[in-house]
This record gives sequence, C-alpha cells and structure tokens, in this order.
Amino acid sequence: MTTPRTVTVRTIDHGAVTVTCPDWCTTQHQDDGYRADVFHQGEPITLRFHGRHVGDASIVHAPFAERSSREPEASVTLLLATLAPGGLYDFAAALDTHADQLRALADHLTELRGGSQ
Repeated sequence: MTTPRTVTVRTIDHGAVTVTCPDWCTTQHQDDGYRADVFHQGEPITLRFHGRHVGDASIVHAPFAERSSREPEASVTLLLATLAPGGLYDFAAALDTHADQLRALADHLTELRGGSQ
C-alpha cells in the first residue's frame, strides 16, 4: 500500500492548509491564494485537429470550493478558429475520435466519485 501524498499550501485566509493529493493529481500547488482556490488536476487529454492543439480535458477537484462542486469533475476547454464547411466536417470527424477519449475520462471520473454521475 502506498502512502498518500500530502502537500501544505500557504493560503491568505486560512494559513497553512495540508491536503491529501489523489493519486491522479499532477498539480503544482501554488501558495498565497485562498483556500477555496486549492485544487487538484489530473494529466490533461490533448485534443488535436489537423495536428493543431484545439483543447484539453482533465479531471479536477476543488476540495474547499465555495461556489462550485466539491466533487471531482472534468474541466474541458476548446480553442477554435473559424472553419469553412470542409474544415467543419473534418473537425466533426475529429470530435468523434475525441468523444471516445472523453467517454473514457467520464468512466474514470465516475469511478472516482464512487459510481455517482
């Protein structure tokens, strides 16, 4: 059995806060923020289109969140440019491939939440 990794983060409002990092966490935790802003983030899945980086998806968890869920969730960003019709069809095909990756991420997230969607 592995010993859980802990990190102590200096916060403006609660001083030193020690958190246990999930095994999937790859975050470099930052000092001098608010406790509610402490979060864990997993390795991002890179979404590509014609070799260009268009977005990312990863598991995130904010254990002290005040305005959002304290449950693990997925963060998804898309960075797009304008596309002509042919490019849009190509992008839709790429999204089909990425959908499989996102479903696998959703499965992992469901496991982390104890089966809760």
